Amino acid sequence: MTDDSYQARTLPQVVADAARLYGQQIAITDGDINISYTDLDAARVQAARAFLAAGLQKGDRIAIWAPNIYQWIIAAIGAQSMGGVLVPLNTRMKGAEAAYILQASGARLLFTVGDFLGVCYPEQLRDQQLPDLQQIVMLTGEAEGALPWEAFLAAGEGVPEQEAIARAAALTPEDTLDILFTSGTTGKPKGVITSHGQNIRTFETWSATVGLRADDNYLIINPFFHSFGYKAGWLAAIIRGARMLPVMSFDLDAVLEQIPREQISMIPGPPTIYQSLLAHPRRGEFDLSSLRLAVTGAAPVPVSLVEQMRGELGFEVVVTAYGLTESCGVVSICRADDSPERISHSSGRAMDGVEMKCVDADGNTVAAGSEGEIWCRGFNVMRGYLDNPEETARTVTTDGWLKTGDVGVMDADGYVRITDRIKDMFIVGGFNCYPAEIENSLCSMPGVARAAVIGVPDERMGEVAQAYIVRAPGASLDEAAVIQWSRDNMANYKVPRTVRFLDEFPMNAGGKVMKNVLRELAARDAS
Repeated sequence: MTDDSYQARTLPQVVADAARLYGQQIAITDGDINISYTDLDAARVQAARAFLAAGLQKGDRIAIWAPNIYQWIIAAIGAQSMGGVLVPLNTRMKGAEAAYILQASGARLLFTVGDFLGVCYPEQLRDQQLPDLQQIVMLTGEAEGALPWEAFLAAGEGVPEQEAIARAAALTPEDTLDILFTSGTTGKPKGVITSHGQNIRTFETWSATVGLRADDNYLIINPFFHSFGYKAGWLAAIIRGARMLPVMSFDLDAVLEQIPREQISMIPGPPTIYQSLLAHPRRGEFDLSSLRLAVTGAAPVPVSLVEQMRGELGFEVVVTAYGLTESCGVVSICRADDSPERISHSSGRAMDGVEMKCVDADGNTVAAGSEGEIWCRGFNVMRGYLDNPEETARTVTTDGWLKTGDVGVMDADGYVRITDRIKDMFIVGGFNCYPAEIENSLCSMPGVARAAVIGVPDERMGEVAQAYIVRAPGASLDEAAVIQWSRDNMANYKVPRTVRFLDEFPMNAGGKVMKNVLRELAARDAS
């Protein structure tokens, strides 16, 4: 596919094209709800009219803070069809964390739910200062001062359908589709701006490469707030005409029952998902013969796991991929015919239309087999960080190369193996964790003078946070108190599982904490 022959599309064009191609084929099954592709497009237009009634202007930001439910998709595609910019919020965030993103994005509308896993999201925001937020809309449930989803939709009935169609037609592939917030070394999340055209092309390419098909029943376990559940999830499914089955909260027993009942063929996710399926004591009681396609990543994948996924779970295709929010979620992908060893030992090669290289500290390409920072260039590279030109300039070179901050080794065939993370990020059960963000939170806890966080190995989650703390003078903190405070103030995957107290941190000449020394301490503790 050359740039000259490729026809870029907008999100409303993708949904309308899917309706024409797949018609009455089921697009979404969510519990007792079944929505055809024709009905999904009609729901998109209905929601679009409601957004016009709410005064949405092109470029306005709308946030969604909710688990995987069908209304999430309809709210997103309705807003995006009118030029609204989607800002997803992590369902595990606490009120202050969500409020920061709402403030930074200037979101005018928030779509959320009344209760999820015992949390009322609007209640979490009650004491937060959100001057730009004009309305909270409840996709399900209710909350004081919030508008029910049905009432939001009903308000659009007075807007002519043709007005919504005309607004959608005026969009171009260069218009902004979404802003996903990602953390970094500064400790404050940064908004990554990407457009309609580049996201759609990325997941047209991704879905074709992994082999997603219109007859697939796609169990979307990955959360919609993450690019794996949103872009490689429902967006890719719409592009290919697959049937989406959103999972609100992962329950292994329920998944095993759902696979034969719904003839699930596609399950993506981190390796822990497949390891859990393999280890289930009653796995043999369920017919898993419908399973066909698995796409994994976010953590090392043992060769034995790939072989077990094929031999014991029955997957025909198992592939791994690598990407980051700044690359629309994808840089490299394995191919369906790659060997188990290659799938295990690499994160694939650059997807079609994208370049990838490993460079030294001066930006010079290193030889095959040598370690270097991974850079990529192509249609998938973000437009920049929201309101942060300095960080954008540090991350994307003048000739378009995205500095990923990940260290890897590329072989002669272009397959890359991730070996380290320049930015100290670690991954907890598939979720990216950034030490600086956790450290900033811990330093706001009474009694904490300084905090440093590293990732340490964990059999179940891959890695978890371990905190090192210097107490403030006179403070008498203990491990249990720090962990409890963390549970109350940050998403659970960020919460340190262990806490160690030091009189002072090991520092280098530049005044930075020597994390390598802390890792050595952690390794000695574990031995």
